[in-house]
Amino acid sequence: MSYDDILLEADDKMDKAVGVLTEEFKGIRTGRATPALVDHLVVEYYGAPTPLKQVASISCPDPRMIVIKPYDVSALQGIEKAIQKSNLGINPQSDGKLIRLAIPPLSEERRKQMAKMARDTAEKAKVAIRNIRRDALKQAEEEEKKGKMTEDELTRFKDEIQKSISDHEKKIDDQVEKKSKEILEV
Repeated sequence: MSYDDILLEADDKMDKAVGVLTEEFKGIRTGRATPALVDHLVVEYYGAPTPLKQVASISCPDPRMIVIKPYDVSALQGIEKAIQKSNLGINPQSDGKLIRLAIPPLSEERRKQMAKMARDTAEKAKVAIRNIRRDALKQAEEEEKKGKMTEDELTRFKDEIQKSISDHEKKIDDQVEKKSKEILEV
């Protein structure tokens, strides 16, 4: 494998790690209603686990309410069970046709817990990209030992991979800062 291939592969994996973090942040409550709070839920639909967004439309008519309208009324009970099993801490209110989720305001203590959870999630993403760097460096060193990469290329590779990890860590820091601000905002 060439210098560029290893670098591109590592960069791609780091991008995916940042993408996973972005998706995880969507599921962290901020005190405002957003479809992202529930669209990741999996509903038991005709015996098969199905993503909620495939069996219902999700909307937010106001900042404290999520409305879930199933395409098929028979999915209503499965949706309610999925919401109750989730760690959202919200009780679904059903009228037989749709489900309303009233989003209660977060207490100050709960906001701090959520912000800490966001920082912990970000730290896991940083660990993941550091592991990707370690694996890429190991791969590059093996290529150098085989004679497929020169010592100068290896040194340049180390500089490039460090630059890449710094860029990705900055993206993570920016995301966690934005999410923390969003969570702590009353």
